[in-house]
Amino acid sequence: MDNVHKRDDVQVSENMSAPPLPPKYVMLNETNGLRPPPLRRNPPRYPSYQDRSSSGNCCLKCICFCYCCLFFLIIAVSIAGYVIYATFKIDIPKYRIEEFKVEAFNVLPDLSLNTEINVIVRAENPSDLISLQYEKGSSVTMNYIDKTICSGKVSEFYQGYKSIKRINIPLQGKTEFSSGFQESLAEDKKQGKIPLLIVVKAPIIVELGRIPLKEVVINVNISMIVDSLEKDKKIGIISSSYKYGLL
Repeated sequence: MDNVHKRDDVQVSENMSAPPLPPKYVMLNETNGLRPPPLRRNPPRYPSYQDRSSSGNCCLKCICFCYCCLFFLIIAVSIAGYVIYATFKIDIPKYRIEEFKVEAFNVLPDLSLNTEINVIVRAENPSDLISLQYEKGSSVTMNYIDKTICSGKVSEFYQGYKSIKRINIPLQGKTEFSSGFQESLAEDKKQGKIPLLIVVKAPIIVELGRIPLKEVVINVNISMIVDSLEKDKKIGIISSSYKYGLL
């Protein structure tokens, strides 16, 4: 029993000589100088919504900037083209009929008038800087007393500046040969003065060198009087007048 008390006394003395254990919890205040450990910041595994929104705004700004640059470039090119067009104003091409040949001018069994005429037109581009590109979609009509007797078109071709071209325009058509039409034509043939109206509409691209500036439609009205419309006979042009315009 004495030995047991001795062991207890030794254990108590050892416990009293050991340093005290730190407390599990510490109250923090400004006097004891302790500071809490810094908060741990873990980087996000995926970009945040705010980052995605910022990158999207940057892309949108870049696209808007590119479109604005393209818009202003188009305006600048248009203004430059207009200035060039105004500075080097277009001289309207000059046209003149050089040859007028009747291939057919006869009445068919169905009482319609068959007409085939070849017209050679001299086209002159007087401009020193502007060249002309004749496009598809042209039309040429020949009229007698407000009735179209034949029609055709101008072929596509390129005409450089300060140049002359001769264009062959074949015209063909069938017209109702009414009694009034027959009487009027017979009277004009007898007098040797047959009035005709040729209307030409030709879309043309105006070019400065080989740079296209503008597309226009040239409208030419040719009022002429010929002495005959007989086949295989040289047709004399008694008088002619030309009116030009741009559409």
